[in-house]
Amino acid sequence: MGKLRKKGESGAATLYIARNQALNKLQLSLPDFRRLCILKGIYPVEPKNKKKVNKGSSANRTYYYVKDIQWLAHEPVLNKFREFKSFLKKLKRAIGKEEPGTAERLEENKPVYTLDHIVKERYPTFIDAVRDLDDALSMVVLFSSLPQTDKIEGKVVKECKKLYVEFQHYVIASKSLRKVFFSIKGIYFQAEIFDHPVTWIMPYTFCQAMPADVDFRIMLTFIEFYKTLLGFINFKLFNSVGLFYPPKLTNVEMNSKHSVCGDSEMEEEGIAALSQSLLKLPQESNDEVELDQFPLETEDDEQLQKARKEQENIGRLQNLFSNCKIFLSREVPRDCLVFIIRSFGGKVSWSSSLALGSTFDETDEEITHQIVDRPLQGRKFLSRYYVQPQWIADSVNYQKLLPVEDYFPEVDLPAHLSPFVKEEEGDYIPPERQAMLDEMKEKVAPEKEENIDKISQTPTLTKEERNLAKMVMPKKNKRLLEKIEYSKRKKSSMVKKLQDKRKAIDDQKSVKKVKIK
Repeated sequence: MGKLRKKGESGAATLYIARNQALNKLQLSLPDFRRLCILKGIYPVEPKNKKKVNKGSSANRTYYYVKDIQWLAHEPVLNKFREFKSFLKKLKRAIGKEEPGTAERLEENKPVYTLDHIVKERYPTFIDAVRDLDDALSMVVLFSSLPQTDKIEGKVVKECKKLYVEFQHYVIASKSLRKVFFSIKGIYFQAEIFDHPVTWIMPYTFCQAMPADVDFRIMLTFIEFYKTLLGFINFKLFNSVGLFYPPKLTNVEMNSKHSVCGDSEMEEEGIAALSQSLLKLPQESNDEVELDQFPLETEDDEQLQKARKEQENIGRLQNLFSNCKIFLSREVPRDCLVFIIRSFGGKVSWSSSLALGSTFDETDEEITHQIVDRPLQGRKFLSRYYVQPQWIADSVNYQKLLPVEDYFPEVDLPAHLSPFVKEEEGDYIPPERQAMLDEMKEKVAPEKEENIDKISQTPTLTKEERNLAKMVMPKKNKRLLEKIEYSKRKKSSMVKKLQDKRKAIDDQKSVKKVKIK
């Protein structure tokens, strides 16, 4: 007879470890343990059977995998945490004994750690990092707009702003921006980086209120890792398009009345303005022929034509504003509009008294459009169009320059539709979105249209046939079918309400137009 094992020494109980046990094993405080788990990407898990793991007890506890805790025990940053804890004790003792020399020496030898090796562990390849860039970029953009407080240092805000500006310059140089949407929460962007969509949100440039119920210590731990990650990504992205990193301006001279800044500050402000191109690396002579220019033998003619058509559409989108010279008025959001316009090949500037980086004045006769968000006052130029900021975003989403008449100052703007919404069968589709979808259908290849016709010609069951099929169904499948039909009826009633609401709004607008006439 074999040796009997005690309860909790085999099976699922050996795979998990409680948080308090992990703290004792690693000899860490709870804040340091949370910080280390965030940096390493380790999160709590939920056992399938808590009683087996907790030796029969049903108490609510937080569990981790034993292998994850064993992995943390060998992390070099763990030793740095312990060294920093010892450093704080020595520093407090020196300050308490009034020994300024000792305290100064300890401050100079303060333990410092880097997260480079953790980034390489979590993202073995560059594409892995790009796939996980959405959250990192959104967090960096958020911190770049926060004010300096007792919880957030000004150094962190400045570093986040620098990293985001560098990323924006890459998007401008590569013309990889694809979608823009002005929402209540902020401005949504989507760029295509190495054939992967990267989506992030940028808050509006208002005074940010710091919520009291947010633990900024945890957020600062995330931002500490994300800064290192985004720094690696920016370096790789700049090299891929042949730009110097850190970025350098091709021409530091800018049209500005501010002359109190030094050369380094002027260059930093010019880079942050996004109005000028960056200095490129010296190009090496490349005699090799790129393989991507030649089709593979296995590729079909139809696939090649489809790929060429998509490339032509992308090329037109990338140069959407190439023939536009746009001036921004004082009241419009400058940072986001400059980024959008320059990402699609346009020229943009603003008043030199407003900020550094302006490239031409308002009196320039070559200006084609001026973005305004107030009733026109003062001098007007007949050689340009005055439009509201929504014209920029809608033109990007429709992939063409929309008629400016719908976006004149003091004109009721058309509906600003989100390009991130994917319509399903039975959903309510606004007329403007339907017009956009119809234009996209016209660009569909003929073979796809034939497939759509074949699908539409397939016979559907009559009401009697559906009832007969429902009668022979098992009870379980019949209940599931009834739930599906109920959800469809509910969705159709909601669509009907939205259609009636839209019709009432259109009727009111038509009545107003008649009264004005």
